[in-house]
Amino acid sequence: MRAARTYGIAPADWLDLSTGISPFAWPVPAIPAAAWTRLPDDEDGLVEVAQTYYGAPQLLPVAGSQAAIQMLPLLRSVSRVGVIAPGYNEHAHAWRRAGHQVIELAAEELLARVDDVDVVVLIHPNNPGGDRFDPAALLACHARLAARGGWLIVDEAFMDATPEDSLCTYTASEGLIVLRSVGKFFGMAGARAGFVCANASLLDEAREQLGPWTVSGPARHVLRHALADVAWHAQARVSLHACSVRLAQWLTKHDIAPTAGCAFFQWWRSDRAGDVHRALAEQGILTRFFDQPHSLRFGLPQDAAAFERLDAALARCRR
Repeated sequence: MRAARTYGIAPADWLDLSTGISPFAWPVPAIPAAAWTRLPDDEDGLVEVAQTYYGAPQLLPVAGSQAAIQMLPLLRSVSRVGVIAPGYNEHAHAWRRAGHQVIELAAEELLARVDDVDVVVLIHPNNPGGDRFDPAALLACHARLAARGGWLIVDEAFMDATPEDSLCTYTASEGLIVLRSVGKFFGMAGARAGFVCANASLLDEAREQLGPWTVSGPARHVLRHALADVAWHAQARVSLHACSVRLAQWLTKHDIAPTAGCAFFQWWRSDRAGDVHRALAEQGILTRFFDQPHSLRFGLPQDAAAFERLDAALARCRR
């Protein structure tokens, strides 16, 4: 852990608020031995359970949405690609690495320039900017792109707490691609699993590009049960929203009123961001600092003790 070396604080002594991963992880049960000893089985029911959970007509399990981010640019000839900024940097990096022409724009400007690009890449809700979009407006954007062979790609890694805003239901349409991740909502980033929701022909191309067994047998077993746990889903959404609201209130109390946020994190844009990031790190609290623009992302504290520790550290920052 780089921060541990930089600040001389043992890894076990940190309060890590640098990610947007839910601190309320789904309780993983014992995994059967067969999940480890057999090759992953595409007929294990995972796809059907995931289709129900996401409301997607077709989908493909992948080794996390990162695998899809790296793969999708390989399925198009050289294109003009508009990517939301600030946002997850890997999107723009993957398209540039594959030889495409990439422009990075704020959400409002990007949607205003749909006719200038062949592919639009959005994150909804955006990370870290917290931008949210009207699903009807996104579908209108998709229609304009698809009419000339373009794509709308929506990374919905943080959508699980607000499933009513998802576009997964519409992904049978050509040119609409939605990426989903299990790491954030289910608190299982180590599973390295996610899904691509798209029309059948694109999924066939993606499957050919990625090859077989993209998700391990143990991960498939766990996901099949996690995605079907409807009662846990409802409880987790309540917990996430309540915790995020509480975090926003505590930050505001310390003159760090969030610029934006969602159920998984709060984002604060300020010229003071670097100073606050360092002051908290010196006390063993890790946040995610962004240089462009200067800002901090605060993940959710997992319990009352974590909130109290953050509260005390923020109070010291103001002295």
